[in-house]
Amino acid sequence: MKPQTITGIEELRNNFTGELIVPGDARYDDSRKVWNGMFDKYPAIIAQCADSNDVVEAVKFSRKHNLLVAVRGGGHNSAGKATCDNGIIIDLSNMRTVSVNPTSKTVRVGGGALLGDVDKETQRYGLAVSAGIVSHTGVGGLTLGGGFGWLSRKYGFSIDNLLSAEVVTASGELLVASKDENTDLFWGLCGGGGNFGVVTSFEFQCADIGTEVFAGIIVKKFMDAEQYFRFHREYVRTLPDEMTVWLVARKAPPLPFLPETVHGRLVLLVPFVWLGSQAEGEELIKPIQDITPSHGEFAGMTPWVEWQAGFDGLVTHGARNYWKSHHLKELSDDCVGRILSYAKGMPTEECEIFIPHMEGAPSRVGETLTAFAHRGTPFVLNIHTRWQNSADDDLCMAWAKNFHQATEPFSQGVYVNFLSDEGEERVKDAYTDEVWGRLVEIKNKYDPDNLFRLNQNIKPSVG
Repeated sequence: MKPQTITGIEELRNNFTGELIVPGDARYDDSRKVWNGMFDKYPAIIAQCADSNDVVEAVKFSRKHNLLVAVRGGGHNSAGKATCDNGIIIDLSNMRTVSVNPTSKTVRVGGGALLGDVDKETQRYGLAVSAGIVSHTGVGGLTLGGGFGWLSRKYGFSIDNLLSAEVVTASGELLVASKDENTDLFWGLCGGGGNFGVVTSFEFQCADIGTEVFAGIIVKKFMDAEQYFRFHREYVRTLPDEMTVWLVARKAPPLPFLPETVHGRLVLLVPFVWLGSQAEGEELIKPIQDITPSHGEFAGMTPWVEWQAGFDGLVTHGARNYWKSHHLKELSDDCVGRILSYAKGMPTEECEIFIPHMEGAPSRVGETLTAFAHRGTPFVLNIHTRWQNSADDDLCMAWAKNFHQATEPFSQGVYVNFLSDEGEERVKDAYTDEVWGRLVEIKNKYDPDNLFRLNQNIKPSVG
């Protein structure tokens, strides 16, 4: 499609220190791309901001010209919310400064930074931020939805370690939000997504983890999947917070420790991270190793930066992705049976069924202390459908939707960052009624006209 021409763009150029990219510019096609290849949008303007002042100018310009606004940090959102047709992308991808204070063990992170940027700088001091599991994920979108990963069971979600944020609101005002300043806005940012403004920087408390962790992957035979699931659902819930063990059903990638005959075969991957000594970790994973036969495994002390980037190759940019997800109240026999049935029918080699074990530190935070409401569920089910050709869209999306519906009886809510474009009622499922009501009040105050609506949207009740 041909994007519309926006009048008055010179007005924005005069007050903008970054780069404004419009259709016809040499960098336009590369700059409009996002991680999920399903979304091929043609914005009228891509405003690559250099600093918070640029964001302020872009927001004011958007309001004045009634433009549809997309906000891009890492552009990694599965629902494709970081781009749009005929509107403006407020692009933070050049705002990637990461500044560590080793004395206070805190870090200030630019709104466009990627997890790899943060890991690189914090690891100079043996520190890390409790965040996600793919190094090219944007810090901003991940954090605003909650943010969980290998450190979460010990140190909490990303939002549990957020100290403050600089935010440009819909009125074009630059505010600082924290537990002491603009406290309602800060609460909304801690799980409410990008509904309340453009966050230009985050300040986090870091975890002191050293530079290596005991980590690895145990690859189980799918023929024993039912037996392993029954063991896993009980065993992982007995583990200390320092141990995180997840479960992934997929076709085996070409991991170097697997025989070539296993590559492409349906398997169970059991990745783990232990925040302690290798000897203690080995003792804790031994029951996993022993319960059923394995195709192969890797386990050892691993540099944190390497581990964090170790799964990047499975989720590279440009493929077509569709996600469906739940929090799971249980992994009952019936639930496991349905999961395994759909696993056998994965439509492509790149699909996976991702079941992280949660609990730990986040579950001990009150459900109304942040906007992340469903903290008590033991597991998450993320149905990650991934493919290359648009001709497979219907097949892949139908598999995910049917799978999701089949497992709905075992669910309680959803992680907002794992939502596709599923409508307002589904967004509400990420929150309790009490939390939702409070989020609407905050939306009414800071964005009553719903300028920031390209997100998992919380509509205002005024304006």
